[in-house]
Amino acid sequence: MDLFEYQARDMFEKHGVPVLAGAVATTPEEAREAAERIGTASGGVTVVKAQVKAGGRGKAGGVKVAKTADEAQEHAAAILGMDIKGHTVHRVMVAQGAKIAEEYYFSVLLDRANRTYLAMCSKEGGVEIEQLAVERPEALARVAVDPNTGIDDAKAREIVEAAGFDAETAAKIEPVLKTLWAVYRDEDATLVEVNPLVKTEDGDIVALDGKVTLDENAGFRHPDHEALQDRAAADPLEAAAKEKDLNYVKLDGSVGIIGNGAGLVMSTLDVVAYAGEEFGGQKPANFLDIGGGASAEVMANGLHIILSDPQVKSVFVNVFGGITSCDAVANGIVGALDALGDEEDRALVVRLDGNNVEEGRRILAERDHPRVIIEATMDGAARKAAELASQN
Repeated sequence: MDLFEYQARDMFEKHGVPVLAGAVATTPEEAREAAERIGTASGGVTVVKAQVKAGGRGKAGGVKVAKTADEAQEHAAAILGMDIKGHTVHRVMVAQGAKIAEEYYFSVLLDRANRTYLAMCSKEGGVEIEQLAVERPEALARVAVDPNTGIDDAKAREIVEAAGFDAETAAKIEPVLKTLWAVYRDEDATLVEVNPLVKTEDGDIVALDGKVTLDENAGFRHPDHEALQDRAAADPLEAAAKEKDLNYVKLDGSVGIIGNGAGLVMSTLDVVAYAGEEFGGQKPANFLDIGGGASAEVMANGLHIILSDPQVKSVFVNVFGGITSCDAVANGIVGALDALGDEEDRALVVRLDGNNVEEGRRILAERDHPRVIIEATMDGAARKAAELASQN
């Protein structure tokens, strides 16, 4: 789960990371009130920032400096409702202004390839770090972080030395890096990024902008994280699937997909897309993994979610029985169709294989539902589902 900047700022503040004052506004009037309150600490200067989960806000006109509360209100009026890379701005953050002497970059993230954490640091912050990494990779220090020890005094010193900071600046940055590590560790994040991390004219180190991604798999340890979810922007089908603990992602095609195991589902998406080229470019409508031990109830829930999508014209159920028994899958399909009744007229193409497959096929054949089509192979089922979607 990606956080908005204001949420990251609040999380930083909670852990003791040095930040400047900030407040969220959803109307120009609220922005003015926030600027009047916050700007007193910075000579009336504030920064109005669009709150969207996308980069490039500054280039898009979503970040404006205001010297007065009136200007803050004007900037908020211009930014609210703006479209930035497909994201509509519904709120802005009014932040205290800062007298910046230097801008740096720091992040700690999950390094999946090497099965560890990675800290990245640079004396050149406030720029697009991806571009810096390509054009001048020597300017971006990369230091592996052992999950067992994290960023302690020794590791913080190693990071700032690798980035090339002078001794005086390094001494000020090191404790901030340790605190940012605490955010990463204690909040179960997969990314904590500060760009820019600045040194003010007074010599203070401050996190001016923050990006945080939380690991939703650790949500059971953090009941407070639920309040950070952007429910207004969530797709209603994805939200409904999440309530049922289903791994569902909505796509823009016409063939609904259900499979057990992420690898099988990804392969199914490819096979359906390939088969769909023959039938007017039919594509997968979703990713839905019901898991390795899915029950009949889970199958029924999955079908209900998929068939709630009006874009779906046919459904491909692709299950290889391992932990999941094919007869349980078949019972789930039958139960879901019985619950939906005669109103459901979209075809379900079912391919079962593996554990208890003969019993699963027998259950479906015995039910003899007019909308269920049993196919023996994955390729054949994908082709049939694409064909039916093109006809519906």
